[in-house]
Amino acid sequence: MKHGGLAQWLTGMAIATAAMSNACALEVLVAQVAPIRGLEAKQGMGYAAGLRLAFEAANRRGGMNGHTFALTTEDDGSRPESTVEQTRKLLTEKRPLVLAGYFGSQNLRELLASRLLEQQHIALVGYRTSDIAPAHAQLFNVRADIPSELAKLTNQLATVGVTKLGLLYEAGPGGDAIVAAADQAAAQAKVRFLARASYASGNRSANTSIADAVQMFTKAAPQAIILVVNGAPTAAFIEAYRLSGGTAQLFAYSGADIEQLSQRLGDDHLKGVVISQVTPNPYKNTSRLVREFTEAVAQQKPKEPKSYVMMEGYIAGRVIVEAVQRQGRTPTREGMIATLNAMNDYDLGDYVIGFGSGARSGSKFVELSIVSNGGRVQQ
Repeated sequence: MKHGGLAQWLTGMAIATAAMSNACALEVLVAQVAPIRGLEAKQGMGYAAGLRLAFEAANRRGGMNGHTFALTTEDDGSRPESTVEQTRKLLTEKRPLVLAGYFGSQNLRELLASRLLEQQHIALVGYRTSDIAPAHAQLFNVRADIPSELAKLTNQLATVGVTKLGLLYEAGPGGDAIVAAADQAAAQAKVRFLARASYASGNRSANTSIADAVQMFTKAAPQAIILVVNGAPTAAFIEAYRLSGGTAQLFAYSGADIEQLSQRLGDDHLKGVVISQVTPNPYKNTSRLVREFTEAVAQQKPKEPKSYVMMEGYIAGRVIVEAVQRQGRTPTREGMIATLNAMNDYDLGDYVIGFGSGARSGSKFVELSIVSNGGRVQQ
């Protein structure tokens, strides 16, 4: 073969190889159904912003195995029936590889009852509920579970000699499991609950429920009250309890969302509230994970402000990117499930994800923060 012919042949082979590579590459579509309007909208939008931070950072590096990432989000207005409807629509029309960033206890229950995850062989990575989600084979959460948070809270209270507690939790099918987990954590920490009250989520009499809970705790006079309810009812309870003259120290689980509470409550009501956190503090560059998150925020400048829920979305996005990378050139829905189940040691930087031995909550990380003057968060 002459020199000119060889050059042309090599050029042709390079073009063909590039074409084959491009043909194998695809856009990995991730679908989210979450509250984008209403009381919990900031959580849904913050989680979506965190997912995008992870995906766009991967895309800037050329993607994973040539694959790029995109997020599509639909609003369910926090309505469980809309969660199922919008998920079905996305699965039919846009064919995502994986789902992520869902919100709400009843929303998740109805999604599982629809059996869409099984029918479509698709994983859900990352979700927030105020009860204990079932150990479903296609659910993969990137945060510690509620029993771990309750254990951290009760142990901390026992350490400082606070042994008489109250519990506020969301009424519904998951309420008994929350009470059982709280009782187990209390027994291990050698503390006890003097009073328990449930909040009727989604009920028009919700304000009455809050008022009844305030009255119950005022009468029982616990030293501290643990709140396992989301941001809006947590804020309502704190305000009503403080205005009633309640003096117990208030401890909220992570789903209460410190940023939401800061926006809804004055400093006089919020000061001294302790919140369990299931991700590192996004405002302090104390680990590789937070430094990379901060760098992504600086580069991409999301519309949503930096927050704990954005950090959680970023972690979920990183887990999805890693699962796609581990599959090689042909990621599939079934491959995502198998890869996530085999993910035991993914260290994002002082934050390790592992779903081995059937674990559905991939992290054990829980730390406590307290709100100081001016609504600032301190560890």
